[in-house]
Amino acid sequence: MPAVASRYARALADIVLSGKSTFTAEEAVEQVRAFEELVERSDDLRNVLLSPSVPPARKRAVIKGIGERMEISRIIRNFLYVVIDHRRIPILPAIRRAFENYVDETLGIVRAEVVAALDLTEPQRGMITEKLSRLTGKRVESKFSVDPDLVGGIVARIGSTIYDGSVRGQLLALRRKLVSEA
Repeated sequence: MPAVASRYARALADIVLSGKSTFTAEEAVEQVRAFEELVERSDDLRNVLLSPSVPPARKRAVIKGIGERMEISRIIRNFLYVVIDHRRIPILPAIRRAFENYVDETLGIVRAEVVAALDLTEPQRGMITEKLSRLTGKRVESKFSVDPDLVGGIVARIGSTIYDGSVRGQLLALRRKLVSEA
């Protein structure tokens, strides 16, 4: 992640987490993500925001109009103005990721990617998330997906740590053990 993205993310997080903001950090992340997705989906918008021939005042007017329609807070709109003025729109996804990471770190949240062999029920998802929270000592927000190749069980990734409770993982570990003993 570029250092520039981290600086912008930290500046935004400092404002949002200062306690003077009228909305939550999660809302701020969602607003930045929604704007980022809009830029990704709209070639016209992306071209206007990236074009050096479009004056910054025009770009600000576009963001103001979009911000009002999307009900983006004044703080996020002002932040987007700064991003536009400094020609940083191309790194907005990196800024958003760095912002999310900084907010998560500050609030003691970790994100888990959980892959299961079958689609899990809500109670099962809640139980897994709760166990991961106890394991890490932090609040865990889990994203679930399905991979039938696991045969059974789950694999959870939190940062660079992988918790493999899958049948496939157990079979691979058994295979390694048998090969090393041969």
